[in-house]
Amino acid sequence: MCILFSRETILTGLGIVMMLSAEAQFLTWARRNNPEYDRRKISYGFSIGIHNSAYQIRYSEEFVKSLDELHSVMPRFKKGFSLGFLVNRRFNENFDLRLMPKAGFYDHELVYNYTDRTSKSIQIETTMVEFPTLLKYKSARRGNVRMYMVGGFTPGIEASGKEFVTDDSDQIQIKKTNVSIDGGMGFDLYFPLFKFSPEIRYSRGLRNILRPVEDPADVNIFRKSLNNISTNTISIYLIFQ
Repeated sequence: MCILFSRETILTGLGIVMMLSAEAQFLTWARRNNPEYDRRKISYGFSIGIHNSAYQIRYSEEFVKSLDELHSVMPRFKKGFSLGFLVNRRFNENFDLRLMPKAGFYDHELVYNYTDRTSKSIQIETTMVEFPTLLKYKSARRGNVRMYMVGGFTPGIEASGKEFVTDDSDQIQIKKTNVSIDGGMGFDLYFPLFKFSPEIRYSRGLRNILRPVEDPADVNIFRKSLNNISTNTISIYLIFQ
């Protein structure tokens, strides 16, 4: 079973929260920058993101019943990054709608552990064009700081042209589309010329992205052992508006 939160990601998130808390204490008492910024109906920006992503797997019945030579399959967290744009539609003082199309570059790894204590690793690289659609709930602005929460969903399509990933003669077929549900929090920090929003967000894939088997006779042990693959991603975004 996949571990959702790596130690490194948790420490990074705690560090960001502490840094933002200190920054918020300073900016709360500072002179108000861009006091009318949030009254704009539509605003634009761009985002830079780093993420830690891993597959969530479910074993097949065949793994339980007949694959005696295979001990376990372990997903590992791998780092990646994303670049995107932002279109923000203001509803009222507390709610916005955010569209954040982006290109995400993902690495995934599955480690197959055998009963003879050997192992084999399969690397899976994907480039996804994703369209996060998020509802943003904002707190009251205090000085130059405003806290917010976001939630929504992200459809995505694989853009690198690969229909499957190969490692030597081994093959696992991955679907080209995915949908995830997202939730996170962040801070709006107001500066004289722009607004900067660091944000942490968790995404949980809703689809089984493992392709169905077309010819059971050609299925290898790597595919036989799995019945379901979904995605888990923890991201930190730096958003500029």
